[in-house]
Amino acid sequence: MTELAQTNASQADRVPTAGSLKIVELPRTSKNVSRFLQVPYPIYKDDPYWVAPLLDDLKKVFTDRNPLFTHAELALWAAVRDGKDVGRIAGILDQNHNAFHKESTAFFGYFESIDDQSVANALFEVAAEWARGKGMNRILGPMNPTTNDECGLLIEGFDSRPVIMMTYNPRYYIDLIAGAGLTKAKDLLAYAFDVAADPLKRLNKIAAGVRRREKDLVIRPIRKKTLAQDLVKVKEVYNGAWEENWGFVPMTDAELDFMGERLKPLLHEEISLLAESGGEAVGFMMSLPDFNEPIQPMKGKLLTPKIFNFLRYLLGWKRPEWARVVTLGIKKNYRQRGIDALMLSTSLEAGMKAGYRKCEASWMLEDNFMILRPIEVFGGKKYKTYRIYERAV
Repeated sequence: MTELAQTNASQADRVPTAGSLKIVELPRTSKNVSRFLQVPYPIYKDDPYWVAPLLDDLKKVFTDRNPLFTHAELALWAAVRDGKDVGRIAGILDQNHNAFHKESTAFFGYFESIDDQSVANALFEVAAEWARGKGMNRILGPMNPTTNDECGLLIEGFDSRPVIMMTYNPRYYIDLIAGAGLTKAKDLLAYAFDVAADPLKRLNKIAAGVRRREKDLVIRPIRKKTLAQDLVKVKEVYNGAWEENWGFVPMTDAELDFMGERLKPLLHEEISLLAESGGEAVGFMMSLPDFNEPIQPMKGKLLTPKIFNFLRYLLGWKRPEWARVVTLGIKKNYRQRGIDALMLSTSLEAGMKAGYRKCEASWMLEDNFMILRPIEVFGGKKYKTYRIYERAV
């Protein structure tokens, strides 16, 4: 056993346990990552709404190919009882987050547990102790693994499956996390609206006025064949438009390229857009088809006969019912000029022609009223809430 392993083992041994419960650290090897990713399957085996992630894609997040690890570290633990994994948690320390926000914060993420408070307590205690050992003063999450990825615990809206790149969990996780001493830091909201003619007419009226006023404005699709060049402009807008938002951390070029590589096969070009004025990128909107619809029956596996149905969606031969607006951002100097309405109008019109029937806009900060009010005006209804929790360590 290495010195590091000995240190971590003794750390885990101090975690309160119930019965034969043990907390085991899983060094970030391929075998251990596979074990970590298998933990949820028994927990969700009878849940009709859970969507198992495609494991081959998710594993990339845990490898050194992920440029996150140039400025962050990740620790993984499993809770084991009677020889079976009954829970898991990750600790994430992102130096870029702490430098940008001037904090001493570690994230927790990928939390899963059977309905047993002792398991949850043990997992959060080992994550808190790890954070203390790194000189941090709080844990914040769930982040899987950062705010630029999937994050938040579902606390409202348990009656439907999640759309692409949104989290899902059993309702009892709310009590487990509260029982482990964590409290609300921020809520994230998801809105749903119909992709239909009536709300689009209202948007189109506003969009027509924007086109008349903004003579130099060009709205164009983000294309797969020019994605590398477009990502440069996306990064410029992203790191400018969101810099004042809670939890925001600028993405490095390598991180954006890594995300672009993973999302490129999922791109429906006509609904993901760049706004340019005089050649300058001033806004962008990323929308994705809800690939969770064909992914759910695959149960995380690519090597299954169900992949042929998935390929029909991937090739655009079939469209899911839902699309998701993942991000919509405008540079500060170009806000309140209707550019966001023009981008929404363009994207929704293309989506309606393509056959989407529903759209989720997510996630939005609970206090970002500049975004929430227009969504509600155009018929958006809040239907899911996700919570970020914190705890002093």
